[in-house]
Amino acid sequence: MEHDWQVCADSAIAWARQYLGSTAYTSRCLAFVEDAYERSNHVEIFGGDFAGESAGIYAAQDNTGAPPAGAFAFYDSTGELFGRRQNWGHVGLCVGDGQIVHAWDRVRVDHYLEIPDLAAPPGWDSPRWAGWVPVQRILQGCRPKDWEAVGDAASAAQRMQAARFADGPGPT
Repeated sequence: MEHDWQVCADSAIAWARQYLGSTAYTSRCLAFVEDAYERSNHVEIFGGDFAGESAGIYAAQDNTGAPPAGAFAFYDSTGELFGRRQNWGHVGLCVGDGQIVHAWDRVRVDHYLEIPDLAAPPGWDSPRWAGWVPVQRILQGCRPKDWEAVGDAASAAQRMQAARFADGPGPT
């Protein structure tokens, strides 16, 4: 599938900015950044089930400097969820100049170097910068999809997360 990477990134950034201040994606950061690309570009992308897994699949650690606009920015974030303590991770979407739009306590924008300073949820370690992934890698292997049939993005993300992890709010 051929893409104009900058157009895809710009569409994803515009979509994500519409959710600033929303709590609809709290604890669903991966769903938020995936929805930004998928829904704004009418594609389905294929990463992991949680941000930490996706960081490994995408080899985020290979890119550790400042992320460019459109990149997924990954963090290690360890906490207990579903009776397991592990690196569930955290991810946001770079909107340019090192600024990241991400779902934390609400959808917000923070500089990528300041995200480790955010107050972590109870029982969680502060996030640690892990690296970024370019647009081309995020969209590798994507396929067209009509997201209208799935319904509201945040509600659909919550349903998919519940199905994937059986219960609870799910990983970030």
